[in-house]
Amino acid sequence: MSKASRIIRDKATLLSQFDTLCRGDIVSGIIPLKYGEEHLLFDLTARGINFVPSATSQLASKSKAFQAAILKPWMVPATTVIYNYHQLLEITNTYNLNNIEKVVLKQDKKNAGMGILLYRSIEDIYTQAANGILSYPFVIQPFVEQSSDLRVIILDAYTEAYSRYNPNNFRNNLHCGGSAKPCSISEDVLHFCTEVMERGDFPYAHLDLMLTPEKAIYLAEINLRGGLRGARISNEEYNSRKTDIENSLVNRLIKRTT
Repeated sequence: MSKASRIIRDKATLLSQFDTLCRGDIVSGIIPLKYGEEHLLFDLTARGINFVPSATSQLASKSKAFQAAILKPWMVPATTVIYNYHQLLEITNTYNLNNIEKVVLKQDKKNAGMGILLYRSIEDIYTQAANGILSYPFVIQPFVEQSSDLRVIILDAYTEAYSRYNPNNFRNNLHCGGSAKPCSISEDVLHFCTEVMERGDFPYAHLDLMLTPEKAIYLAEINLRGGLRGARISNEEYNSRKTDIENSLVNRLIKRTT
């Protein structure tokens, strides 16, 4: 008879039982890892411990660099994660060769639009990095003119969306002064979100999308959780639905191992 899976639901228990966790055990809930603790997830997944939400989705939610590395096909073309000076030099040549002017830089591990920076050219980024002003890693991508911003919340069968707009700032985040307006979700947008979530192994998500006048859809960011300002769903319903999804996934894992 197989051993019953242990279910860990908080970080303190995870750390106290770290050395004794075995294949088939389950860590349920988002673990608030500190900077530098991410390697623990790699060790645990290698040992066969299951995560709900997945370790991949938790890491992607914490790191814009990791997020861009695995979800690049859905982002603005030429989006690149920069890990060092030599890589920045290479991408500087590429951007200049393709006449890419305005560039957006996303600082790793910063949310609510606070780490999104706009530069007139890749050369400005290169200068700041060479002078030690920027910290690696970071993400760069061409600035897309006239794109609109769409926040989509998906909790299993529940979906809703609202547009975000800020006439005084290219950062449309509500934290940065943007306003929200509920809107419908097209089948193309829903299909796009589903693809992104499947690749990142997200059981639920907040997705920020960029929609262009040419009908292109790009992923700006995805997260397991985010603010609900502008959303119709209440905090109580949101938390209830999220818990139901996690419990369903945990029960499915338990049945698979017994």
